[in-house]
Amino acid sequence: MESLYCPLCNGTSKSFYTHGQREFLQCSLCLSVFLHPKNYLTHTQEEAHYKHHNNNPDDLGYQNFVSPATNVVLTDFSPQHHGLDFGSGTGSPIVKVLQDNNYHIEQYDLYFHNNPELLKKQYDYVTCTEVAEHFKEPFKEFELLKSLLLPNAKLYLMTDLFDENRDFGSWYYKNDHTHVFMYHRNALEWICEKLQFKKLIIEKRLITLEL
Repeated sequence: MESLYCPLCNGTSKSFYTHGQREFLQCSLCLSVFLHPKNYLTHTQEEAHYKHHNNNPDDLGYQNFVSPATNVVLTDFSPQHHGLDFGSGTGSPIVKVLQDNNYHIEQYDLYFHNNPELLKKQYDYVTCTEVAEHFKEPFKEFELLKSLLLPNAKLYLMTDLFDENRDFGSWYYKNDHTHVFMYHRNALEWICEKLQFKKLIIEKRLITLEL
């Protein structure tokens, strides 16, 4: 298997796991696992895949799933603050819940809410739930996310982390063909230091990066 550099931290990689025709590599520096680029879906294939997601923002189960993110926004910020849901998909339960509480939050999505003007603004908080694992160029994406933040703002991520105790072969997260980068805790610490965030908090699936 060909060795590639990590698309996040540029560390060297080694072969890690093969799942059917899909090849995964592991970074020697940040310890994250990523999909070989030859196995990426095309833009059209990705869009078709996301359209089949059951993303009904009124679904109470879906709202409960993202509640770690909405709860911290409701605790840390007020309706007067301005937020962005980055990677909102076809319909965002985060936007639904926060707007129901009179919060001012916009939504951006590459496929379904592609308004580039929103990426020229800055926000008090940005949510990015179940999105970071889809980043083919994670360092570029995190640079973008940081650029969206006002001083003292917070970035809230939700993603399932990889660690050495996981049985990768049975881990459901790798089975989604659009999941191309699975973060180790070391990767988040690297992002925090490299992009000069002041604080990193990891609470299960919820990750907070504070400026």
